[in-house]
Amino acid sequence: MSSAGRPAPTELPIHPVIRGRWSGRAMDAAKPVERETVLTLLEAARWAPSCFGDEPWRYIVWDRNEDPEGWEAAASILAPKNQEWARSAPILLAVLANSQFSRNGKPNRWGEYDTGAATENLHLQGVELGLVVHQMGGFDGAAVSEQFGVPEHFTPMAMVAIGYPGPIEDLGEDFQSGETGERERRP
Repeated sequence: MSSAGRPAPTELPIHPVIRGRWSGRAMDAAKPVERETVLTLLEAARWAPSCFGDEPWRYIVWDRNEDPEGWEAAASILAPKNQEWARSAPILLAVLANSQFSRNGKPNRWGEYDTGAATENLHLQGVELGLVVHQMGGFDGAAVSEQFGVPEHFTPMAMVAIGYPGPIEDLGEDFQSGETGERERRP
């Protein structure tokens, strides 16, 4: 059984790509995500709105098939529970937010907000392309900055695992119910 196709049971009709957005974990470790597909995800992020058009987001991309050592270094930064299932993701991303406006170096209090909007665009594009996209807060942000030379004024906001849907049975038992259980939201 695959983890694809779990539309949200919405109370009112919403766009199918939004209904289809969810944070699955079952990914096909044997199926690489093509470079053009990764660039398409980043293009979707690029067109997000931002204060003064500053585009404060940056992404570090690790492809397990192109750079296994870099990918392993990125995976080691994840919280242990995330490492358990994210090992099957061919792509890992670090999401970074610039805390300064690039035009004048002054504080940009909207940088993190804008970076979240860009990353949601990336996620929704992934849904449209048939990918599993899972954003994670469980990671060591200081290690991202230190190991990958992130400038001081960029804040690591999230890590993202990306891949094609895979068999739910490949996940540990404690994750399998999350792939098939009822989807809920507050009214």
